[in-house]
Parts: sequence; C-alpha cells; structure tokens
Amino acid sequence: MNITIIGTGYVGLVTGACLADIGNNVFCLDVDAKKIAMLNRGEVPIYEPGLGEVIERNVEAGRLTFSTDVAASVAHGALQFIAVGTPPDEDGSADLKYVLAAARNIGSHMTGFTVVADKSTVPVGTAERVRAVIQEELDRRFPAGAEGRPEVSVVSNPEFLKEGAAVEDFTRPDRIVLGVDSDHLGQQALAVMRQLYAPFNRNHERTRVMDVRSAEFTKYAANAMLATRISFMNELANLADKVGADIELVRQGIGSDPRIGYSFLYAGTGYGGSCFPKDVQALIRTAAEYKQTLKVLGAVEEVNTGQKRVLSEKVFARFGRDLAGKTFALWGLAFKPNTDDMRDAPSRVIVRELLRAGARIVAHDPVAGKEALRALALDMADASALLKNFTLVNRPMEALPGADALIIATEWKVYRSPNWSAVKAAMREAVVFDGRNLYEPDMMRTEGIAYHAIGRKV
Repeated sequence: MNITIIGTGYVGLVTGACLADIGNNVFCLDVDAKKIAMLNRGEVPIYEPGLGEVIERNVEAGRLTFSTDVAASVAHGALQFIAVGTPPDEDGSADLKYVLAAARNIGSHMTGFTVVADKSTVPVGTAERVRAVIQEELDRRFPAGAEGRPEVSVVSNPEFLKEGAAVEDFTRPDRIVLGVDSDHLGQQALAVMRQLYAPFNRNHERTRVMDVRSAEFTKYAANAMLATRISFMNELANLADKVGADIELVRQGIGSDPRIGYSFLYAGTGYGGSCFPKDVQALIRTAAEYKQTLKVLGAVEEVNTGQKRVLSEKVFARFGRDLAGKTFALWGLAFKPNTDDMRDAPSRVIVRELLRAGARIVAHDPVAGKEALRALALDMADASALLKNFTLVNRPMEALPGADALIIATEWKVYRSPNWSAVKAAMREAVVFDGRNLYEPDMMRTEGIAYHAIGRKV
C-alpha cells in the first residue's frame, strides 16, 4: 500500500517507519527542511529505542522516503496520515493550525478518492473541520457542475504510543481505534484501514470501530485516566508522609485488586512529556466550550503542578531556603526513561528552584543533556546567569564529588544499583532525595544514607 505520513515528529516517524517495516511504501513529508535533510543523512532527530534501526533498514530497502515536496506527498498515497503537532494554545486548547494546513494541502493536490487519517491527538470535532477545509479546496478547484471532483473520507485513528516503547507499542498494539463515518465513503475508508492493519490482527482482533467523535474522545479519555491515577497516587503519597504509612506497600495492597491493577500507580514527582499535560488541559478546555466543568481533571492538573515541587521542598526542609555554597548531584533530566523528551519534565522545576536558591547542580542524563540545556534556557529569564551553576557530566558518578546530596529525578536503569560505598566516598554528605522511589528505605538505612523518598516510610 502507498501511504503518506504528514509530519516527521514522534508519532509520524514511528508510524511511518513501522508501516514501512511490514512492506508498505511510505512517503514522509515535513515542512522542516533541516529535519528532512537530517533524516536523509541517516540521522534520527529524536531518541526512541529501536527506531533508528527500523528507519535505516526501510530506507535501504526503498520503502521509506523523506521529503518536503507537498505535491509529491499527496500524489504518493491514497491514504494520508496527518501526524503533525497540536501544541497547547495560550488558553490550553489544542492549536490545530498545522492539522488544518495539512488538510488544505491535501485538498489542493488530491486527484482521486483519498482516505485522510487523523493520527495527531485532536479535540472532538476536528475530523469535521479537516473535511470542511479539504472540501473548500475542492470547491475552489472544481466549480459547481465540474467533472472529475475527487472524494474524501476523514478517519480518526488516534495513537497510543508510550515514549521509550513506541516501536513495540505500534507493532504489538493492545487496541487499534478507528473512527469512521457511517456513509458509503466511510465504509470504503474502513475497508482501507482494515487492510492496512490486518498484519497486526493475526493473533486476535484488536480493532475497535466506532464513530469519529467517539474515537477522538477516546484518546483524550485514555490519557486523562492515566494522568488521574498518577495524581491520585501522588496525593496519597504526600499524605503517607504525614501519617507514617509506606506508599509502596499501599500500592501493592491496592494494585493486587484486579479492578484496580498496578499500572500507573507509582508515586513520584508528577507526570510530564508531550501528552498528559497537554491533553488534560485540552480536555478541560473542550469541556469549558460546552459550559461543563471537569472538576476531577482540574484537581488532577493542580495536584501535578504541586507535585513537581515536592522534591525541592524536601531539599529546602533539609538544607534551608538559602542554598548558596551547596552542590547537588542530579541523576536524570528527561521526563521519563528511554527518551530525551524534556517537555514538562519535573526536573525543570527542581533545577529552576534550586538554582534560584543559590545552589550549584551537577547533572547526568544518558541522552537528554542537550535538550535539557535548551529547555532550561527557555524556563528562566535570568537563565544565562543561573546556568553558570549548572553542569552536565558524561557518567553518573562524575556528578557526585563534593555533592551535599544526590537527587533522583528520572528512573533510568543505570541508576538502579549504584555502588553505595563509592557514592558515599565521593559525596560531602550521604543524603539522597529520591523522586522515583528507586531504593528500599531499609537498605538505604543499612548503608548509612539519609534517604528522602516520596511517601516511603524511612
């Protein structure tokens, strides 16, 4: 099948590479000439385990192409995926300018029946707006009564990819959501999408077919539910600190209930990344447009905002508000392991607050250092002065010499089993602030380390 992917960001690259890997001919379009040049040199602009290898072998096989040529991209595929960004607008709503620009390009160049699949995370009703924009372009090209006007069907096909495991998630999906219209064009589009995803349904049927608006809503509802579980556990963890309970034992106790399960019940420093913060805000904004208030999600967002300051508050409680002359080792910068994504990463709040209190920070992250510097420079008006006290190192142990404490912000595997004797020998004080609850309090006590975790009984 000939497929066009519009957008070579996180979703577009993974979708295009994985669809090419099962034999499709995939044309990836992006308006960013520098990014396309990078991809054509064999460089991958994002860090995602396994993605580079999938791209390389499919480029070599001739099944995967990268270009800025809009007309060629529309001509290539009767199936066009829109996988562009939908950044939050100033009011928290999803900005659809890139989605609608892609729709306009499709309408300007399409010559035959085209299935347009919204892969971007978009608010309810977006497919109708995409269709309307395409029809406007067709009206311009084909005056009333003109022959040869092509037809279009817009499908909602939301992605459910976890950063750090996206290739696995795409190739072994737990569900494939397809939102289609009930008319004859919608049924034609459904047949195309079923053919596309047939290789992923060989073991058992994973496709969930529904109307377009329900499919669009499903994506937001899924992320909102996961964000809710995280904020719920974080709020309980903060209470556990007060009452002397251990949130990890609580997690095991409630997670063993099959109605609850263990996923997304880990306490920490709050959620971040490109999805949860943006999608929760967008869903709240959508509700406001319909004069509804999503009280639970409002609380979820409020809890998450506060949770990002919990670890720095623990530091202040131990060392005071004036941190001049103090040095902190920081392990982890990305919002989660196996990605270099710094969007809404809790580490950004921790670094900003400690630097402003006069501290020096020596940080390590396996892949996110460059992105972290860019993100931190955007966070602070006085960044150039403050970042003089922020240093990146190449190995975790290089962050420790002379540190008054070690702070864990991201749960990379490389941090799970350090040599604690070497850690203590390098540091000025044996103090650890663990924002991801990586270690057992009893073990840390035995090691002679002052351990400050999130909701753990220490």
